[in-house]
Amino acid sequence: MVFRIEPDWEGEAHYTITFDGGSEGNPGPAYGSFAITTKDGRKKIYRLSFGKMTANEAEYRTLASALAELINILDKHGRTPEDFTVEVRGDSALVINQILGFWKTNDPNLKELRDEVRSLLSRFKNYRLVKIPREQVKEELGH
Repeated sequence: MVFRIEPDWEGEAHYTITFDGGSEGNPGPAYGSFAITTKDGRKKIYRLSFGKMTANEAEYRTLASALAELINILDKHGRTPEDFTVEVRGDSALVINQILGFWKTNDPNLKELRDEVRSLLSRFKNYRLVKIPREQVKEELGH
């Protein structure tokens, strides 16, 4: 799999995913939430619960779940992700920089999750990853 680090498009994405994950204790019972927003402003928010894991694993699992859900939505409507662009927004510098390859991923669990997210992203026409402030994540996800 060839993973494109720099997007080759500008402008608004067809879909925007905002994601967040964490755990109560590290590791501990984990949770996540994400929003999928269409270019015309329609938005749906999802809440997730996970078993015991680290906050970083919860961030990755939430993003993987968001991308898989968007692919499922497109499939249900007879569409293919290869026809659409997606912008991913989150406050996790670790997740975003590891996915983009700017930071090393030494933990085997995180490597596996990083590769899963990269594989899901590669199904889209193009993608962009953007680190946003925590306050903006909370506002977009309603928590």
